[in-house]
Amino acid sequence: MKNNPEHRSIPAIIRMQLSSSVKTRPALAWLTAFFLCLVVILVNLNSSRLYKGKVEEFEVGRVADRDVIADQPVTYVDEKATQLRIEAEEHLVPAVFQYSYKITEELRNQWRQFVTLAGTISGDVHSRETYRLSLHSGFPGTLNDDVLDQLYRSQDRQQLLKNGTAVLDALLGTGIYSMPQTGLENLNPDVVELLRQSGSRIEQERVPLRNIVTRDNIAEAVVSKVAVGSYAPLFSQIAFRLLSPFLRENVFYSPDDTEKSLAATKAAVPPVMRSIQQGKRIIKKGFIITEDEVAELRALKTTRPGNDLPTVFSVVIFLLLVFGVLYYFSSRRIIGRDLTDREAYLVSGLSALYIAGSVLVKNISMESMPVSVLVPTALVIMLPSILIHSRLALVLAMVLPLGAFFTESFDTASFAFAVVSGVVASYTLQGAEKRMDLVKAGLIIAAANITAMTAVLLSLHSPAGVYPQTLFWAAFNGLASGMLVLGFLPPLEHALNAATNFRLIELSDLNAPILRRLFTTAPGTYSHSIMVANLAETACQDIGANPLLARVGAYYHDLGKMENPDYFVENQTDHNRHDDIAPSLSATVIRSHVKLGVEKARQLGLPQAVIDIIAEHHGDSVITWFYNKALQQEEAKVASAKTAGAKTADGDSKKSAVSAGDFLYPGDPPHSRESAVVMLADVTEAAVRTLQKPNAVRLERFIQELIAGKVEHGQLAQSELTFRDLETIKNAFIRVLMGYYHSRIEYPRADAPNNSKAENIKDDTG
Repeated sequence: MKNNPEHRSIPAIIRMQLSSSVKTRPALAWLTAFFLCLVVILVNLNSSRLYKGKVEEFEVGRVADRDVIADQPVTYVDEKATQLRIEAEEHLVPAVFQYSYKITEELRNQWRQFVTLAGTISGDVHSRETYRLSLHSGFPGTLNDDVLDQLYRSQDRQQLLKNGTAVLDALLGTGIYSMPQTGLENLNPDVVELLRQSGSRIEQERVPLRNIVTRDNIAEAVVSKVAVGSYAPLFSQIAFRLLSPFLRENVFYSPDDTEKSLAATKAAVPPVMRSIQQGKRIIKKGFIITEDEVAELRALKTTRPGNDLPTVFSVVIFLLLVFGVLYYFSSRRIIGRDLTDREAYLVSGLSALYIAGSVLVKNISMESMPVSVLVPTALVIMLPSILIHSRLALVLAMVLPLGAFFTESFDTASFAFAVVSGVVASYTLQGAEKRMDLVKAGLIIAAANITAMTAVLLSLHSPAGVYPQTLFWAAFNGLASGMLVLGFLPPLEHALNAATNFRLIELSDLNAPILRRLFTTAPGTYSHSIMVANLAETACQDIGANPLLARVGAYYHDLGKMENPDYFVENQTDHNRHDDIAPSLSATVIRSHVKLGVEKARQLGLPQAVIDIIAEHHGDSVITWFYNKALQQEEAKVASAKTAGAKTADGDSKKSAVSAGDFLYPGDPPHSRESAVVMLADVTEAAVRTLQKPNAVRLERFIQELIAGKVEHGQLAQSELTFRDLETIKNAFIRVLMGYYHSRIEYPRADAPNNSKAENIKDDTG
């Protein structure tokens, strides 16, 4: 039966009136994103180093092809001269040594013990050999026998020991330095710094390097000390041999204190400032370019305002191109439908954040690392891939890095890395059904990032020391993007009311409270929904549609029947309530389940795609069974009146005629392939129950008739299903139903009859 034109005109008129205002909302979102990026970039031109001019056009050693004149006075830091000053100051920093009071006291105690033992023995013994052996026993292996013999024979032994104490104290007090083999090459070659720390008291002393005492010159130091004193000739002869066992290093090099001194000196060095007067000819045409001239040119380009008209116009044009391309392709040209308002806000917002964020990250990035390593390209691409469509994500993966490249946030290396990361991210989540798949996607992106960054570093001839840090951050970029999606996805799913695979899997749980309630209140409808889900899922798999969306839509498509379950045939037992009421009232109850189902779905917060399936699973078709019943009752009433001799005016007969509009479902025809498949599965599952002893041939004819009826009534015109899809769907239904009915099927002849009134039966059930 043809659709009623009057019924279809009202929503069509409303849609036409609202279409212009609705279409302006995504455009407004993209326009806002454009102006946001433009403001960030223009502000950044005046406050950052983003636009340095094309300094690379001038190379040291080449002849300048044009003049460059300073258009404003500039004061800048001469980095090269400042570095030379810092290096010079660092070379003047002395090595820092720590004086050890502990070792000094240990050496003095050893000497005191020796003096005490030597004085004690001398008064009690008479044999030289006994004297020598007694001292060796107290200090084994340290004393010289000749010195002990001379000390034994000396008449002024106590004075010799007293002189030794004076010289030892003087040398240990000055300090005997332990000089390291390396580490002093870049420090002050003439002076060292000596630190003496006793408790909280710290003394600092600059000591000329030529005056310090080490193990190499300790003999000369002893001789020098003896020479300046009034000592006996015998002491001068034996002084070094007598004292050498007690002369060891008590001053040691301190790398930590030296490093602190270097850092403090470096921090205190003032930068070297240079000035460029306005009108100065920095680059002279026809002359060889020097390093100083390039440095001045770089300083001028770094500090000059960036809001000159050519720069501003170039930014505006590039941004218009980027956002124009994004707006053009973020529609049915790519994903087969227009974006919803919320989806347009998401995509435009992510685009603005990506380009504006890249501009800001440019100013804090390290020179040795591409800027895009610090920009989460994969995160920005994965969100639209999951929430909207992977083809849209692929467009974003190509265009957004191009936008950052146009605004000079990305160089060629950064652009290449960002494109690889984004393209891989746009397809890593295809078929993902578990949250853990996001972590796996992060690992895949990390591997792709490492590969791309290795190629970039090789092309740039980067030194080996750059690889570990850069590759680490490239891998971290991918891993962090995958894990951050876990946090951003749930709130965005609910904000966009998106039917992602992750959310659909959660909704497909048959233990969900609403499905358990459906099972309790309307068990027949529940069983019917499960079978419809099996049919729809199989058919969608075969035609390349979304089988998970079809399954979930089938589970929830008859939620409205929970309000009046006894009025639907699958829930009835002995008594049919429609026998007691008028056909028009029956039609009202039957079609109300669509509206009630939509309302309940919205209360549950189901995705819009699922709500659309609920609203469209009957389309705007006629409830044929009750419509025919109403016609029959009307004809019987007219016939009865004629039999009784009643005369009915033509006007009265027109008023009492049954209108098909009173028996229409309130929905629209399906607008998606999944919704159309659920419609066909719904009518097929209900109608096929009326077949007696179904076999493959009868099922095929029966289902073909059902599908042809929907096509004839225009219910599939907006679903984008092809005739090949319809044939595939029919075969899928037959395959599933044959498996379901195989235990009850008898296989009669191929010319078995079929029920040509199947759709009427389905319309009765709702």
